Amino acid sequence: MHDADRDGEGDGNIDTDADAETNADGDVDAAGVLGETGFDPETSVLTRRQAEVLALRERGVRQSTIAEHLGTSRANVSSVESSARRNVEKARETVAFAEALTAPVQVVVEEGSDLYDVPKLVYDACDEAGVKVGHTAPDLMKTVADAAGDAVRGREVRSSLLVGVTTEGNLRIRRSAE
Repeated sequence: MHDADRDGEGDGNIDTDADAETNADGDVDAAGVLGETGFDPETSVLTRRQAEVLALRERGVRQSTIAEHLGTSRANVSSVESSARRNVEKARETVAFAEALTAPVQVVVEEGSDLYDVPKLVYDACDEAGVKVGHTAPDLMKTVADAAGDAVRGREVRSSLLVGVTTEGNLRIRRSAE
C-alpha cells in the first residue's frame, strides 16, 4: 500500500451519480459516512483509507471515481478495497472464534457423526446449561451444515466441529483444527 493510502489527505468528497449519501454540493462525503458509522482508526482493523474506500464502494461509487478523487490509480483503489475486505473477513473470523470459545455451551461433534444426531446433542447441552436455543432441529442442522461447508456432506460430519451456543441462543459453528 502506498503512503498516500494510509493518510487521510483530501476532503473525503467524491462526485458520483450512484445512489449514495451526498452533501449539499452533491458530493459523497466519505468523512461524514465514517463519522456517522462511528469509525475510529485507533480501534479499527482498517486504516482510514481502507475505511473510506470501503464505505464509498458500499454506496455504489466506482473505483475509477474514487481513484480520480484520491489522485491514484483504479488498480491501487482495487488493492486497497481488497485489503479492506480481507481485514473485515479476518475480524469476523476472530469474533466468531472468540464467541465460540466463550460460549457457555460447547458441543464437540466428532468426525463420522450423523448430522441428524447434532440437534439432540445441542439441546441436551443447552438444557444442562440453562441456555435456550432458538432453532428447530431442521433449522439447527441446516445452520450447522451451512457453516461447516465441506466438513459436512449429506448427513455425514466429515471433520470434527465445535458447536457453541451463546447466552442469547445464537449458534457459533467452528471447524476443529486438523
